[in-house]
Amino acid sequence: MKVLVDTSVWSLALRKKTLSKKEKIIVEELKELIYELRVVIIGPIRQELLSGISDIKKFRNLKEKLEPFEDLPLNQDDYEKAAEISNICRKKGTQGSHTDFLRCAVALNNDINIFTTDGDFNNYKKYIKIDLHIVREKKDR
Repeated sequence: MKVLVDTSVWSLALRKKTLSKKEKIIVEELKELIYELRVVIIGPIRQELLSGISDIKKFRNLKEKLEPFEDLPLNQDDYEKAAEISNICRKKGTQGSHTDFLRCAVALNNDINIFTTDGDFNNYKKYIKIDLHIVREKKDR
C-alpha cells in the first residue's frame, strides 16, 4: 500500500540536524518506505517543504532531493472531499487547515495511509475514516 508522507516527516528527514531516538525511528521508517517504493507526495506538501528557504543553494539541494518523488495528481473530487471533511470536523468542533483536509481527502480517495507526526490527524480520525501509517516494529530498536 502506498503512503502519503506528510510535511512533518519529510522535515525530520531533510531539514532537522539533531534527532531524538523517536525521530530517528521515524526517519528510518521513511527510508524503508522509500526503498519499498511506497512513498507518495502531493504538490502542497512539496510546496510547504520548499517554502521559506531563502538560501538558493539549499533550496535547489532540497528540490533535487524531492525530484524522484512524483506528485500524486489532485482533481476536483479531492478538493470537494476536503471541503466535506472540513465541514464534518468543524461541525464536531475540530478545526484544521485546508491543506490538512486536502491530505485526508487524497488519502481517502486513493485508499492510502498518511504518515505524519502531526497530532491533529488523530483528531480528524475521530470523525473520518483515514488510516495513519504506524511505524513498524524492528527487533533491534
